[in-house]
Amino acid sequence: MSIDFASRLIGMVVFAFVGARLGVTISSSLELNDLAVSFIFGLVGVLFGLVLTPWLTVRPIRLVRRIVNELSIDVLFMTLIGTIIGAFLALLISFPLSTLLPPVGGIMPTLVLVIVIYLMATAFYVRAREIWVFFEEWFGWKPRRGGGLGGEERLLLLDTSVLIDGRIVEIAQSGFIGGTLIAPRFVISELHRVADSTDSQRRNRGRRGLSKLNELQREVNVPFKIIEDDPEETPAVDDKLIVLALRMNAVIVTIDYPLNQVAAAQGATVLNINELANAVRSAYIPGESFAIRVIQDGTEANQGVGYLEDGTMVIIKDGRNFMDRTIYVEVTKLINRPTGRIIFAEPTNGNE
Repeated sequence: MSIDFASRLIGMVVFAFVGARLGVTISSSLELNDLAVSFIFGLVGVLFGLVLTPWLTVRPIRLVRRIVNELSIDVLFMTLIGTIIGAFLALLISFPLSTLLPPVGGIMPTLVLVIVIYLMATAFYVRAREIWVFFEEWFGWKPRRGGGLGGEERLLLLDTSVLIDGRIVEIAQSGFIGGTLIAPRFVISELHRVADSTDSQRRNRGRRGLSKLNELQREVNVPFKIIEDDPEETPAVDDKLIVLALRMNAVIVTIDYPLNQVAAAQGATVLNINELANAVRSAYIPGESFAIRVIQDGTEANQGVGYLEDGTMVIIKDGRNFMDRTIYVEVTKLINRPTGRIIFAEPTNGNE
């Protein structure tokens, strides 16, 4: 039984009881039939409980949990500090207000408390990164370094495509990342939009990206944080990422080739996971042979296509004759591109 369904059942019972009691009260004041009115109000309560209970209980809790889970520890800590400072200031202001004549003296302290706490918590939430920098400069704190060269922290901005791809998690766990991974809030928001898509394929891609994001958050040996910085002057996510990389002197990590080209043209440093994958793949040179399964037709006549375990496409001359079979092929040509590696081959004489 899902939590939503259980909440609907509980809400149905609770609101049916509340509706019935309300019906009895109203029927007494209007001199109507108690049983009929309470029954009608009870049915309305059942409907209300079935439809609205998850929106009043489970889903707000999930929303708060998601927000807290996605907040970086420095932003969360600063928000709590802002809340505490706001409560302290509000209490100082509310004390003289409480001495005023009713009803002002009873309403104003509570109103001031809510407004001041909200303003201070929001200010510390939005400006958390600048406040940390101020504390570091004012008190001489030294920020934790991410393993960059020359003692400087290397910042690595993750885009949507690299989180959906997921290989960044294994690369970071291997210890080769050499810096702090950073996920901007607008990138996470884009992932949520993809995960909420009506298209099943896009929805699965978005959920995979959010799953990989959670893995990075739980990995204690990987420096990772979420930042709230959002260049509002640029609407597109890719443009925001480039602007932010230039402001922070950070590196963009992506598998998006167009973003790679545009960012490099604007002077931003880019790390493309596909280029890294090409660099560490086993190299086949012309004349070498290996076994591969032909799984589909190629674009040219009689061509067949297969894939190596690392995803490298192998285009096989006359491979269509060996469809759905594992054969030995000999490499004739190798092409390396930023988007991936392509191997051209032809069947060896030993295939039956």
